[in-house]
Amino acid sequence: MFAFIIRRILQAVVVMLVISLMGFAIKNNIGDPVRDLVGERVTPAERAKMADDMGLNDPFLIQYLRFIGHAVKGDLGRSFLYNKPNLEVISQHAPATIELLMGTALIIVLISLPLGVQSALQPKSKLARFTMSFSTLGISMPVFLTAILLIYVFAVHLQILPSFGRGETVDLFGNGYWNTGFLTRDGLEHLILPCLSLSSIMLPLFIRLIRSEMMEVLETEYIKYAWAKGLSPARVWMVHAFKNTLLPVVTVFGVQMGITFAFTILTELVFQWQGMGFMFLEAVQRADISLLIAYLVVVASVFVLVNTVVDIVYGFINPTVRIVGTR
Repeated sequence: MFAFIIRRILQAVVVMLVISLMGFAIKNNIGDPVRDLVGERVTPAERAKMADDMGLNDPFLIQYLRFIGHAVKGDLGRSFLYNKPNLEVISQHAPATIELLMGTALIIVLISLPLGVQSALQPKSKLARFTMSFSTLGISMPVFLTAILLIYVFAVHLQILPSFGRGETVDLFGNGYWNTGFLTRDGLEHLILPCLSLSSIMLPLFIRLIRSEMMEVLETEYIKYAWAKGLSPARVWMVHAFKNTLLPVVTVFGVQMGITFAFTILTELVFQWQGMGFMFLEAVQRADISLLIAYLVVVASVFVLVNTVVDIVYGFINPTVRIVGTR
């Protein structure tokens, strides 16, 4: 198991090096850092001197190694839009996005598990048919259309939920970096519609995945043996079948949440949610290349980290993965 973990970590490091190289190449070929810093107020000679002092005239490999050295120390450059270090800007916006993902994950787990299992156990019931039809509709609708529909129904027509913003928040650690909406009623109300909107992307997928995996497991030989032993239906379904159904679901859940983290942009835009996606759009509009590249590296790091952790956890759950991985 130790060798399996080391191998996955080394793979993650290689992937991050490739992503950092791509990000640096984009940063190195788009925009002018000197112009972003001083604008057009200095002479060309002064700009050339500043570029030389900043090392912008060094060979590409030397600049990339310098970039890696700074990144390892937690320095991903400075935002020209916010006039702050990029990691500081990202860390101030990250809590809003993380809480949005936590609420989304909670909705997915609480809804997809019971509906997926019920649809597998009673595939011809009215609830199962309605669930599968509704999941098809959910897959077909883009997230921004779902968000607008939710706003119209619950905020405009019924007027029971707020339509934008984070609402009242509480400084969790007293340092101003993590303002949470989970501890206030107004903050929780503001979370409902964005989380429902974002979960609409993944919820149909997990309902269908759990249903199909459960139905496949129920046809296996060890389930038939469990029935032959005279075990109760609840024990056969929940202990023997459901446990093995979760193996592929855990992997897909980790991967999809990593993807969702990277694609919260539309949801945050519609609901004016001040998270990393909203920050990314502001950086695009203001051509803040430095912040855009830092965002790319951070999101890629989160995605790689989540996938690595999921692989390791899956290795503990299913030992055959470790055996296959060593071949």
